[in-house]
Amino acid sequence: MSNPTALPSIAWIGLGIMGSPMAENLLKAGYSVTGFTLEQDKLDRLAAAGGSVAGSIAEAVKDADVIITMVPASPQVEAISYGENGILENAKSGALIIDMSSITPQTSVDLAKNAAEKGIRVLDAPVSGGEAGAIEAVLSIMVGGEQADFDAALPILEALGKVIVLCGPHGSGQTVKAANQLIVAVNIQACAEAVVFLEKSGVNLQAALDVLNGGLAGSTVLTRKKDNFLNRDFKPGFRIDLHHKDMGIVTDAARNVGAALPVGAVVAQLVASLRAQGDGGLDHSALLRAVERLSGAQI
Repeated sequence: MSNPTALPSIAWIGLGIMGSPMAENLLKAGYSVTGFTLEQDKLDRLAAAGGSVAGSIAEAVKDADVIITMVPASPQVEAISYGENGILENAKSGALIIDMSSITPQTSVDLAKNAAEKGIRVLDAPVSGGEAGAIEAVLSIMVGGEQADFDAALPILEALGKVIVLCGPHGSGQTVKAANQLIVAVNIQACAEAVVFLEKSGVNLQAALDVLNGGLAGSTVLTRKKDNFLNRDFKPGFRIDLHHKDMGIVTDAARNVGAALPVGAVVAQLVASLRAQGDGGLDHSALLRAVERLSGAQI
């Protein structure tokens, strides 16, 4: 950069439920952001927030110091990264890619290796906190990669999240994210079972969840999802489809390292069954619907 005091220029690829508010938080922090995504209304939203809009990945990344990607899964990361129209062919040498998607650890390791051959640095930096965490800039960010690259990225990540930790080499962020998704799914399932049990017992559900959340059974999951359970409001903050993908990642990765996930495996199947029943587009708190069906409710 010609001006060493200037903030790095950022390209943002993938402006979905998470990506849009995150890119807007960078604009609020004073960064220039050029975005590309497949939906025109998301590009319009970025422009309205003060960002620039690109017509292609190549156009978005060509002058960027930092390229942030936030797409659904490994196939999309590979699609935007590789090929003549992808990031690696069009980014400048010395650029830093921060991939904030939740993908397999191996995909992150491979991306870092392929990028290094072009002089491009990579961090895997998946997040936890859902749509609300993205909007409020209080995400937890688990990072894999080199310390120097982490240090360079930290001011940017601090505009997006609250707890930001370098967990180890490339792929480590994804491994920690996989563990996060395991804990969240099992926690939601336990809450859902408790909700059905409490309701069938004729207890005041609101009162019960309030007092449970004040004790050892309390959790961020229960705090964030309590209203979803109470109101049967399953508007997606994090879709079952994506949690299904993540449970596949964690069960596969655990198998590769020889770790047993007996409860995780059961919950992975419950998530899969919910998806098979047509609920894939609902929020993951809709695990409640699976418990209701098993308990005799006609849904």
